[in-house]
Amino acid sequence: MIRSIAFTKDHQILENLQVEALQNPEILWYWVDFNMPTSEEASELEKFNFHPLAIDDCLYYLQRPKLDYYDSYAFFVLHALNPHTGQAQELDLFMGSNYVVTFHHEELVEVDLVFDRIKTESALHSSGVSYITYKLLDKLVDYYFPIAQQLEDRVADMEVKTGGTQQKVHLLMNEIFSIRRQLLKLRHTIWPMRDLMYRILNSHRLQLSTEEKHLYQDIHDHIEKLASMIDSTREVTADIRDHYLSINSNRMNSVMMTLTVITTIFMPLTFIAGIYGMNFEWMPELTWTYGYFFILGLMGTIAFVMYLWFKRKGWFEQDEP
Repeated sequence: MIRSIAFTKDHQILENLQVEALQNPEILWYWVDFNMPTSEEASELEKFNFHPLAIDDCLYYLQRPKLDYYDSYAFFVLHALNPHTGQAQELDLFMGSNYVVTFHHEELVEVDLVFDRIKTESALHSSGVSYITYKLLDKLVDYYFPIAQQLEDRVADMEVKTGGTQQKVHLLMNEIFSIRRQLLKLRHTIWPMRDLMYRILNSHRLQLSTEEKHLYQDIHDHIEKLASMIDSTREVTADIRDHYLSINSNRMNSVMMTLTVITTIFMPLTFIAGIYGMNFEWMPELTWTYGYFFILGLMGTIAFVMYLWFKRKGWFEQDEP
């Protein structure tokens, strides 16, 4: 679907004009949105005389957020985030002196909100194309926050879920790695967008007014805050991961210590049993009336003494994780 909105010199709003009609000198500025266009609709991009490389960036694979300058316009590649999956969704934007053209293969609620607001709020009609670009960037960044905060809340809940059975620890570890993967995907969007905002603020070709620079600086500050949130959340997940690994290691050490104690106690007992299991004929103890009971008592005494010795050495004491 291709939709458009135009603002004329006599302060009228015109909607859904043909591309050719947008070149009317009575139009102050216009915005054309290619919303999930078909192949036939996407070919309409060529009517704006955009550079073929920029058009290719729109039509094909997912691009990294960037800003390219051409003779009479700037080309932005922006990223929205799917609120359910956290996957990046590309939004391509052409900004000229009196127009904005946006192109996206997926439905973007951020674009819909700005498009509807431009139509209904008269104060925005005279703002111009740089302000429309600002509003789109602002909405994109605003919708990053719920995703980052949701991940932060999940990590905060996990901090109180220490201990538990081995199965619970395994499930929590899987959740930690799942969160870290999502944080990494979010990071791959936030960092390039932060660099993009820095380029916009320091660009001499976009010719932003002082007020517009203040607006873009506000977006840059929000992205910096998001970057800080992601870094701190990743650090917390790393701490939780290390904590659970320590718990698992401590449990493994306890099991190994128990097995070691049992094995060590049974070593002399097995030695004695092995000697009297050889069945040689001339073994004096075999004919002694109390030989069997003596050997059992000796084995029990050895086991008990070894138990007391291990206990005195502190082998049965376990530190709390």
